[in-house]
Amino acid sequence: MVRRLAILGGTTTWGDVRAALRQLAVPGRLVEGPALPAYERAFADRVGAAHAVAFAHGRVGLYGLLRALGIGEGDEVLVPVPTHIVVPNAVRYAGARPVYVDCRLNTYNTDLEEAGRSVGPRTRAILVQHTFGNPADLDAVFAFAERHGIEVVEDCVHALGATYAGRPVGSFGRAAFFSTEETKTISTTMGGVAVTDDGQLAAALRAFQAGCAPPSRWLVGRYLLKLIGYHLLTQPHLHRLTRPLYELAGRRNPLPGPTTEVERTGRRPPDYEQRFSNAQAVLGLRQLRRLEGNVAHRRRIARAYAAAGLKPPALPRCADAALVRFPVWVSDREAAVRALSARTVVGLWFTSVLEEAASPQHGGYEDGSCPNAEAAARHLINLPTHQRVREADARALAELVRAVDAG
Repeated sequence: MVRRLAILGGTTTWGDVRAALRQLAVPGRLVEGPALPAYERAFADRVGAAHAVAFAHGRVGLYGLLRALGIGEGDEVLVPVPTHIVVPNAVRYAGARPVYVDCRLNTYNTDLEEAGRSVGPRTRAILVQHTFGNPADLDAVFAFAERHGIEVVEDCVHALGATYAGRPVGSFGRAAFFSTEETKTISTTMGGVAVTDDGQLAAALRAFQAGCAPPSRWLVGRYLLKLIGYHLLTQPHLHRLTRPLYELAGRRNPLPGPTTEVERTGRRPPDYEQRFSNAQAVLGLRQLRRLEGNVAHRRRIARAYAAAGLKPPALPRCADAALVRFPVWVSDREAAVRALSARTVVGLWFTSVLEEAASPQHGGYEDGSCPNAEAAARHLINLPTHQRVREADARALAELVRAVDAG
């Protein structure tokens, strides 16, 4: 029988919990300290980039990259859907306009034919999202960008550890950004990193980072407590009991959430431009050292789902995915969630073309403009791949999904 698995919470270890507690015991090192530059160097090395600059969120890294590239008022950026509301928000906060591009349903990545129809005289860049950790066809992407004279920024928030042509994703375009938010491949509760090989771009990012506000000790402490709490509450033997309590708390949960109410409506929070903390960098360094094993496990679980009859997203021939979650198209999502709820918490990226938006219109999205992404938002569920998932769990979950879809 499948244990009561969480969609998240399997990235951290008891060693990470102890490290978080040690950081809490030294408040003077929560915000500033030597782990910050060490983490940025280690992250750059891991993704094959010359420079890495850390921020409070991946979205802030994207915003900083757009500013550093000189993208602003009157410009347009091609943005894939489905995505998260914070991505077009960053484009809009920079003064540019997001132009939404539909996905291909066999990959959930950008349909370049649709992108070609969306290019205009003001188009400056294309965001290339490696959705769920499934690499985009980067040869085709760069041929497209060269043909239209635009920049490529890789959106790698799902894809740490994925490779294309033997190189880590994030090392191909002019720049890329990653996320280490609680649901991603590694977790520092919140956090993001922008990477580039361009020295001038890196200098501009550093200048932007220096102007960002440091987080308060209180906020960093809450991030650490959330990491500890998630590790405890998502233990398989406890999750059946703890998940209902967590959901009951809802918006009254005292721990910080990943997206504010302000951002859900497309507005800009007053404390948007914020730096990463030293304490979170300590945890990020620990998890970077384990990344190879983390990704290898996710690949084994993805193969187990596929071997049990669930179809993974199509993969470019020269790519190797690192699926942070395993996406599954189901005919009746509500029925699938009901059937699986006794055994696992089903992931619901994406229930909207702009995930977590109060309404897609808040991001300037027009209903009907991207029909494939809208269909995906009605039919996708996603299954866990993290280290607490066993291959036997994956086979059992796949059997449940197939039974529901067959019925």
